[in-house]
Parts: sequence; C-alpha cells; structure tokens
Amino acid sequence: MQPKIYTVDEHRILPEKIDSHAFYVIEKLREAGHSAYLVGGGVRDLLLGEKPKDFDVSTSASPEEIKSLFRNAILIGRRFRLAHIRFGQKIIEVATFRSGDTEAPDLIVRDNVWGSEEEDVLRRDFTINGLFYNPREQTVIDYVQGYPDLEQRILRTIGQPDLRFIQDPVRMIRLIKFCARFQFEIDPPTHEALLNCKEEIVKSSPVRILEELLRMLESGSARPFFHLLHEYGLLRSLLPALSSHIEQDSSQVMMQLLQEIDEGVKQDRKAPDRSVLLAALLFPMMHAHLLQQIEKTGQIPHLGQIAEQAGKLIDFSFSPFFKLPRKLQGAASFVLASQYRFVPLDGRLRKPKTVGDPFFSYALDLFKVRCALEPDLLPYYEKWDELPRSFSYEGEEAGLARPKRRRRRRRS
Repeated sequence: MQPKIYTVDEHRILPEKIDSHAFYVIEKLREAGHSAYLVGGGVRDLLLGEKPKDFDVSTSASPEEIKSLFRNAILIGRRFRLAHIRFGQKIIEVATFRSGDTEAPDLIVRDNVWGSEEEDVLRRDFTINGLFYNPREQTVIDYVQGYPDLEQRILRTIGQPDLRFIQDPVRMIRLIKFCARFQFEIDPPTHEALLNCKEEIVKSSPVRILEELLRMLESGSARPFFHLLHEYGLLRSLLPALSSHIEQDSSQVMMQLLQEIDEGVKQDRKAPDRSVLLAALLFPMMHAHLLQQIEKTGQIPHLGQIAEQAGKLIDFSFSPFFKLPRKLQGAASFVLASQYRFVPLDGRLRKPKTVGDPFFSYALDLFKVRCALEPDLLPYYEKWDELPRSFSYEGEEAGLARPKRRRRRRRS
C-alpha cells in the first residue's frame, strides 16, 4: 500500500512545535539505522492546531534495541511492550511497529508481534490516529485516509468497526472521548458498530477504563463525555447506579457540576484532584439518598454516619467492575462527607473549626464548585476558606509542609 505524503505547505506543522526531546529520540534511532516517526495523538493534535499532551514515537527498533541506545530508557508492559525514555519529569514513549491479525474476532490479550510501519498503522484504532510525521523531512505520512478525515472532522475506525471494537472494547470509550473533545461526527458504520457492540465494554480491562474516565474528568470535556457515555448506553454497563441517577435527576445537577469543573480547567489549565472529580460525580446521588433517608426515618444522620454512607456509596457505585485505589477512595469519601460539615443537614450552621486532615482543602475545592451553582453557599465557603492551613501537607496531598518524623535512635 502506497501512503499519501503531505508536505509542510499542505499540513503547515511548524518545526518549532515539535518537542526537542522527541526530535532527539527520532534522530538517534535513525542514526542507528532504524525507521522512526512521531505518531498518534501528537500528530493529530498538531494538525488540529492544539498543543499535544504527549509526543509518542513509533520505530522499527525492538524494545531491547531501544534500551541499548538510550541509557535513560526503561521497558514496561507485558500486554504491550514499549520503552519510556525519561528527560527529567518528561517521558517520551517509544513503541515498536506492531503487526497482527486485524480480521480475527478475538479479544486482544497480547500485542507484541513486531511488523512494518504499514502493518502498525492498520492495527491502530481510528484513521485520525493513524498518521506518521517525519520531523526531518517535515512530511505527514497517511496510509488510512486519516488526513481528509481530520479536515472533515469525521471519526472512522481503521478496518471493520465491529471487529475493531470486539478486539479491544476500550476503543469505544476512546471514540466517545474524541467526540467529546473535538466535537467530531461519527461515520455511520462506526456509529452502528458502537451501538451493536456496547455490551462488549465489560470485557475490557477495568484499570484501563478507569484511567480513561479519570483523564476525561481532568480534560475540560467531562460534561459532554459523560453525557455521550450515558446516551450511548456504555455508562449503564460500567456504572449502573450513576446511570440510573442521571435518568432520574431532572435538574441534572451532576452535569452542571461537571460543566463548572470543565470551565475551571479551561481557564486555569489545571484540574482539581481526582478525589474531587469523583466526589463531584457522586455528590448529587448521595444528597438525594440522604434526603430520602431523612424523609423515610425522620432522623437526620450525624457526620460520622454520613462519612460511613459516603464510603458505602463509593463501593456501591464502582463495584463490581471497578476497584478504586484505597487512597483515592478514602479521599473521595472524605470530600463527600465534608460537604455536610460545611452546611449541615439539620440547618444549624456551626462556627468553622480547623480540621486536621490533609484532604480538607480538596473538600473545599468541591464546595467552591457547588457555590457556582448555589451562590447562597458562598458566604459559608469564605468563612471556611479563611481557616489556617497548617493541617495540610505539601506535594501531591496539598497545602503546607508535613512535619518530619524524627527517627528513633537504634540502641547499640
């Protein structure tokens, strides 16, 4: 198959937009006698005029050959063996050209058969992700008509869509992700296959899907993503309790919270902590449950009972398909329960007190998002926000420095 080659006059990717470390990796692979290109989402984003989050490289070199060329490379993955080349905090991901049977209706459990660049393209998911970029020649190499699909803003699978979704059901999540991020149209055969194969999604790796969901919550396109995930029926298979709540919630509070978070991400270019994002998904469902419980029993639960119910709600919502990391689950549970510390269910507003928990600032982050929907809450947020932050930790956890533990001296 002869690819279509697009010159710089046609694609207009500026050389200075290419990450210098990615360019260095490609040049070093080429000097060693290997083929190497930028590939995938990085090329797609450059053509769309967006800043790529990552610059991935595909090459004819095997993982072992890559590691021998780069002392700062580590090999990862069993299902999909590849190399991570570190430059400080940055990682350039380098994958070997793959081949495989693209016609077999079987779930892909291993993908480590090396092939040519053409074979590598044909086993990828969508045409818009099947483009190579040669930074030395400044050309875009297109085997699958991905360039015109990008221009027409069309999402189309490479190969037969039903087979591609059966082989790797996570591709359906990615399809919806690209719809939400770029507002692309799905071509009719791919759309039909999505509807036919949606039940296959439960055969996917829960870890991979959870990571896709969390990344979309951080992306600035969380609201359209979860809306489409629900509309196409995939959310019912993955998070049935959340899907049922969306159907019953006529005011769409969850979608409004996600919209506020999206706008904040686009303005600040930084997403809240993942515990805040998960709590935003579940808070409307939890609040509705608590109100039903009060109406049924006539008793208002205290904060300890609310905290216990928050943990149970997270378990109920994400099981049996997902298993959240314990730390993330604990933080999300605290964020949920703390909403009723700020504004108690009994309506009695108490004087704010410093809370010695490293996740307290995360709880305030969600409360601030809620204030955008309920302006009457803003005075309470301001009072809680004035508290000293000596209870929080620095780094990924939040706030100020954690006191160092003194080592116990060993007795001789």
